[in-house]
Amino acid sequence: MNSQPERTRLTVASLAALKAAGTPITMVTAYDFPSARVAEEAGVDVVLVGDSAATTVLGHDSTVPVGMAEMLMLAAAVRRGLRTPLLVADLPFGSYERSDDLAVDNAQRFLKEAGADAVKLERGGTSVARARALVAAGIPVMGHVGLTPQTAGQLGGYKAQGRTASGAARIVEEALALQEAGCFAVVLEAIPAAVTERLMPYLRIPVIGIGAGPATDGQVLVFHDLLGLLQGHTPRFVRRYAELREPMVRAVARYAADVRAGEFPGPEHTYGMPATELTAFEKFLDQAGGPGPGPGQPGARLG
Repeated sequence: MNSQPERTRLTVASLAALKAAGTPITMVTAYDFPSARVAEEAGVDVVLVGDSAATTVLGHDSTVPVGMAEMLMLAAAVRRGLRTPLLVADLPFGSYERSDDLAVDNAQRFLKEAGADAVKLERGGTSVARARALVAAGIPVMGHVGLTPQTAGQLGGYKAQGRTASGAARIVEEALALQEAGCFAVVLEAIPAAVTERLMPYLRIPVIGIGAGPATDGQVLVFHDLLGLLQGHTPRFVRRYAELREPMVRAVARYAADVRAGEFPGPEHTYGMPATELTAFEKFLDQAGGPGPGPGQPGARLG
């Protein structure tokens, strides 16, 4: 149950105010209406419709295959479940790299069709130019540096970044470039805590960490990771606050067993009808000539 007081809808300015006040920012991913309702009732500040949906709910091995159609559908479902948190949607791989015009067109779709408040894009480099174009078009942008899953192959896989002096310098340069491009916030993923600590004094915008240590202005975790809904490798930076997968499996197995044993549904799960209506229905069946071939088959008498 959400014990937090009634809140007004958060905005980009709200996050800046939280940073200024030294109040930690809470952020989670969500991919559908039920998870959005959980995030809403839990009182988080930001909900990200991440392209991690590719691996968490769509069954892909990486985030690369997910496209605009899927992301728009998921973002719209999350929007219907939210009232208070700021809603950010990931621009998926291939939706913004080619040109500023492509980036603006797709980002506008998230705001107009799905009701997102902002979009997020990964990396520095050309993404800085894309971020600048989006901001110029009036679209709030969140940056993302460090481990960027869309280009994990170029980074040597899903592993921590910035563990060398040159790698750390690249992260600093990218984060500062995104800030100067007008991003309202930036995500730092899977980088040494010491790098984060040294970088923070240079960033005026809110910084959200995931595997970047405690010095950031806030933290983000994937919904399915923090609830223990996934099997397989768990990243080092994840804390599981529940282990819900096994209880779910047990519940579904009990249901299947009850159906097979004839124990479900029981009388309490069925609907009745007035005796007079049942009598009239049985009379209809008698007049129809009783059971015969199925509907649509030669000789069928009912319907």
